[in-house]
Amino acid sequence: MTWETVIGLETHVELATKTKIFCGCTTEFGGAPNTHCCPVCTGMPGALPVLNERVLEFAVKTGLALHGTVTRRCKFDRKNYFYPDLPKAYQISQLYLPIVRDGALEIPLAGGGTKAIRIRELHMEEDAGKLVHDPWIDQTRCDYNRCGVPLIEIVTEPDFRTAEEVIAYLEKLKSTLQYLGVSDCKMQEGSLRCDVNLSVRPAGSAELGARTEMKNLNSFKAVSRAIAYEARRQIELIEEGKRVVQETRRWDENKDATFSMRSKENAQDYRYFPDPDLPPLELSEAYLERLREQIPEMADEKAARYQARLGLPAYDAQMLTGQKALAGFFEAAVALGAPPKQAANWIMGEVLRRLSADGLEAKDMTLTPGALARLIALVQEGRINRNTAVRVFDAIFADGGDVDAYVAAHGLEQVSDAGLVEAAVERVLAANPKSVADYRAGKEKAFGFLVGQAMRELKGQAAPQAVHRALGAALKQP
Repeated sequence: MTWETVIGLETHVELATKTKIFCGCTTEFGGAPNTHCCPVCTGMPGALPVLNERVLEFAVKTGLALHGTVTRRCKFDRKNYFYPDLPKAYQISQLYLPIVRDGALEIPLAGGGTKAIRIRELHMEEDAGKLVHDPWIDQTRCDYNRCGVPLIEIVTEPDFRTAEEVIAYLEKLKSTLQYLGVSDCKMQEGSLRCDVNLSVRPAGSAELGARTEMKNLNSFKAVSRAIAYEARRQIELIEEGKRVVQETRRWDENKDATFSMRSKENAQDYRYFPDPDLPPLELSEAYLERLREQIPEMADEKAARYQARLGLPAYDAQMLTGQKALAGFFEAAVALGAPPKQAANWIMGEVLRRLSADGLEAKDMTLTPGALARLIALVQEGRINRNTAVRVFDAIFADGGDVDAYVAAHGLEQVSDAGLVEAAVERVLAANPKSVADYRAGKEKAFGFLVGQAMRELKGQAAPQAVHRALGAALKQP
């Protein structure tokens, strides 16, 4: 039998506010355990929450960018549960009137074309704390620094059929959030993490199977591997005549498998009711229009502009706009005089190579757009060749050094003196009589060898065109 995987996502996004959602505590990552807390975010009796206005702005902007319908009158609800990572035994969230409904995000498909992923809702809520398990002392300790950090949760319809579609969605969503400036999306710090709801059914069936939920996956690699494992596990159960249990499961990276945590809760299990301490929110059309005007040019719009105005191929435009910081770096380099296509080639080649090797994101690199523009200019002017330029690039990438100073200090400028080039060619021809004879006998490969020897003689600092001209002229002589 052929099986189809059906997947829906719940993506939790920590917002880039300086303070928490209902109090003035810092949202800074890290810190000693339980030092970013106050009576409000730990739920002490008598402490009253006050909504952080920036959280509302970020949620609305995200909803508008995802083509959703903003709820003009929304409110907060209490979600009751008794896990030790939430000291007050309830979480302030939104069930009945979420801030945004009915959005969509279009993703590219591997085989070409696009697919619209429906977004059921987006709601605001507070994050829970963190449990630290110490097997050496057989204890679990609670760190409540993260309690009250503002979240938006983005819930899709079960529109995904493959892990590749899920990753494409997460990449597009991450890009959208970064362009809006609402989150840094650092998955390694938990700023972007998702729960994967997955079921399988016979291909062609309209009925959904029993689903499981895999919690808090915080890397694309983990998401992809967890989906592959869980789909395979459910199919094997059904084919053995067993039943898939609706439950919450955790992903174990080391064991490459999912494991049962608890039975899957439903909304009634949380005993939601309106939060009595927070008044409803009334959003005017003027307020929404003001936020709508603040939405910047997004990746798709930017890519279309790069193609139409800068003449870049579609692939280049998509690569450059995948990260907001990378697009900004490209535009700054072009503004400083770098030809768009050459700037794009350097960024997609050398810049991305170093970012990957150094484990950096574009926004964290020290290299400046001005340094790249100057490096490209030196190659265009014939003062250094491409290989030397790559050497200079690698040398200054980490510390953002000065291009001209490095070239001068290391004597890397190309030999432009025709007499020096011709003298080097004469020495090469005298040292390689067999290759000279081979070339004159019609063996074209010998010319390339002689070019290489001449470049070596000149320590790679001569313009290849000058070497070609001098060598060709010398070989024509009897």
